[in-house]
Amino acid sequence: MLAYGQMLKRLKPLLNTIAPWAGFIIYRALHLTWRIQIYESPDLKRALSENTPRVFAHWHGDELGILYLLKPYKSCAMISTSSDGAIMDRLVRLLGAQTSRGSSTRGGISALRGILRLAKDGWSPSVAVDGPKGPYHKVKAGVFEIAKLTGAEVFPLTVACSSAWVFEKAWNKTYLPRPFARLSVVFGPALPPLTRESDAHDTGLSSRLEIALFNAEQHARHNLADA
Repeated sequence: MLAYGQMLKRLKPLLNTIAPWAGFIIYRALHLTWRIQIYESPDLKRALSENTPRVFAHWHGDELGILYLLKPYKSCAMISTSSDGAIMDRLVRLLGAQTSRGSSTRGGISALRGILRLAKDGWSPSVAVDGPKGPYHKVKAGVFEIAKLTGAEVFPLTVACSSAWVFEKAWNKTYLPRPFARLSVVFGPALPPLTRESDAHDTGLSSRLEIALFNAEQHARHNLADA
């Protein structure tokens, strides 16, 4: 008989194929039960109307609360090259979005090039700004590097959820909204495009985006409480 480890090794390709489809079915089933309210700032409405370049900035941990937004807002995402990332990559594609594989720790340059190609083709990068491993809710320079290279405005994106399963052991406290949860999504006012002289590593930019995300999150929570 095959040893347990050998069996798992042989089954891994099959499991990696099945997992994204299982995740897709479960996620879509949950999504159909969610009651979602979306607020678009006037800045975003103007950008959508004029079709100007956009980058959406959100916190790690909110991904499962906003995945369904990728297709309608024609967003693309950077996904890690880990085995878990491979499953998420396939799931995002099944949901109708585009991806570029890599992170700031592995494959960063190729992933950035992929994101820039997608942005050139009209996709809007959606960036988890405190990744890939934290610190939690501290903005890093990557989102501004992408914005500078694409000439895009940066839009803070947050979501508040009435009920969710929280993965407490994850550093980013990833959560999945429960069935029939109420979700309030807020696209906050834009941060203006960076100039050639702008420094993507300027801590002032990071602080400004952190405040914008905090304000958008408070807005989402108030909307949820008032619903």
